[in-house]
Amino acid sequence: MEEKMSPLRLKSSTWGGLLLRRLFQIAALVVLVGTLCFIMARALPGDIATRIAAGRYGYDMVSNAAADALRAELGLDRPAWQALLQWLGDIARLDLGRSVVSEAPVLAEVVHLLGNTLQLTLAAVLVAAAIGLPLGIRAGLRPGGWVDRLTLAMAVVLRAMPPFLLSVVLMLLVAVQMGVLPVAGDHSHASIVLPALTLGLTLGAGLARVAAAAMREAAASPSFEFARTKGLSDRQALLRHGLRQAALPVTAYLGVQAVFLVEGALVVETLFAWPGIGHALVHAVFGRDVPMIQGTALCMGLLFVLFNLLVDAACLGLDPRRRALAKGAAA
Repeated sequence: MEEKMSPLRLKSSTWGGLLLRRLFQIAALVVLVGTLCFIMARALPGDIATRIAAGRYGYDMVSNAAADALRAELGLDRPAWQALLQWLGDIARLDLGRSVVSEAPVLAEVVHLLGNTLQLTLAAVLVAAAIGLPLGIRAGLRPGGWVDRLTLAMAVVLRAMPPFLLSVVLMLLVAVQMGVLPVAGDHSHASIVLPALTLGLTLGAGLARVAAAAMREAAASPSFEFARTKGLSDRQALLRHGLRQAALPVTAYLGVQAVFLVEGALVVETLFAWPGIGHALVHAVFGRDVPMIQGTALCMGLLFVLFNLLVDAACLGLDPRRRALAKGAAA
């Protein structure tokens, strides 16, 4: 007889396979992102030593002697492959190096900036959920109604609008004309509202359409109809059966949109002067701060992998069919 795996061993095997795949992605991401950032930063026009000297001392204090001194100090005259191999070796020791502009450890700066980026990302997801989920559930329960048409119009307009354009529109309307929120910076708790709205509105528009489609499918499922035949009201059937079924495609959609959050943070943080990873990456590119470019880009890539890992874990917990497939494969 075939030996069947116990539920505990099956669960650990399923989670182990998921973690193993993500660890492989992280290793490949480190090598790929670090190498590409290094090559692109070195390929930018202009003298890299002069740009670093300008970032360190100011443009008024830049001279050929200062650039030459920095070139010798940082080893910029060495072959590029040697510098890249040194960085990969440092990464193997979990050392991101030091910023060539501020001379501070890159890891310490990235950890400090990461908290601001995660705060903005969480705020954006909360805004998207607060807007998209109620509208999507209502639209899914009443197809063709005014809420359904409203969510469709929102999705068309907001998804087609670039993040920088939506940022400027919100700045002009909310901050300049109405004067109720700060335009940019992080000087008060209200400073996060506009950048979170910029990311959250676009994400929420798409989330509403996905939630509406998922809710329509859940409402037409046999389990939902059976719950109603047992005497449950529509509200009770929705809370006990419909929401759980609709949660899976909604969660999967958030995983796909992790790329949007990472890319959107780069633009939105720069426009609103929010001190996060994306804002630091843009400044590092202007200053040719190669270790900082590599560190911030690597952190953004790791955020994407981590977000997808959390979404995969949530989908695995929500969908019993995945666990059944894993059980059949392990039997």
